Amino acid sequence: MPRRWSALEQELRVSRGPLLAGVDEVGRGPLAGPVVACAVVMPPESRAIRGVDDSKALDGPEREKLAKRIRERALAIGIGAASVREIDRINIYHAAVLAIRRAITRLPVMPHHVLIDGNPIRTLGIEHTAVVGGDACCHSIACASIVAKVTRDRLMRALARRHPHYRWETNVGYGTAEHHAGLASHGITAHHRRSFTPVAQLNLALEVAPPAEAQALADALQDILAPESAALRDVLAPEPTLQPDVFPPESNP
Repeated sequence: MPRRWSALEQELRVSRGPLLAGVDEVGRGPLAGPVVACAVVMPPESRAIRGVDDSKALDGPEREKLAKRIRERALAIGIGAASVREIDRINIYHAAVLAIRRAITRLPVMPHHVLIDGNPIRTLGIEHTAVVGGDACCHSIACASIVAKVTRDRLMRALARRHPHYRWETNVGYGTAEHHAGLASHGITAHHRRSFTPVAQLNLALEVAPPAEAQALADALQDILAPESAALRDVLAPEPTLQPDVFPPESNP
């Protein structure tokens, strides 16, 4: 577990500057809900937070506890999201890039360098270092992973109260047996990704006006504390802020 700053983080602080932004995103795989990214700048002189690890390796209560400690200690946190409509329009890979860019630009301080989990993103437009498996070895990326996961889970639990048939309070939009059963019996909602299989194959698909998605998300956001509520208003946009042709062809990593 990354209970201490990695050698890479220490080297980058010397070569690029002390303020490193760790960045990660969550929510590429679910059938429903937005993709959410987080950028975190932790104080370079402080010790790493004990217990911080890849969010997937932690249970819910651990993530919530650590997210609170991260928010208390962080110099800056930026949250970005891309809506279901954006995912369907520009695909999940480019929507994740959009969410990451939004998270970085929402940081209230300018980092000297950015560390991102995964492969380099040619279309990001921001100088960065990419680390495959970074959420398991870089403390700043792990912090971002935890905050992003907690933020998205809270949003999906809030939406679950409006759409109880899909069990989003437990599966947070992933394709579990209960979620598939809800799709079979009640069709899709405005929060389902229509470009995702099996959503795209459903004969029960219902056309839901975009304002319905916006209103439901606005209601759900009332349950989420700042800074997430302001940042997640990205998912209310009626149209993507970036058109598909902004992104040159690129294979998913």
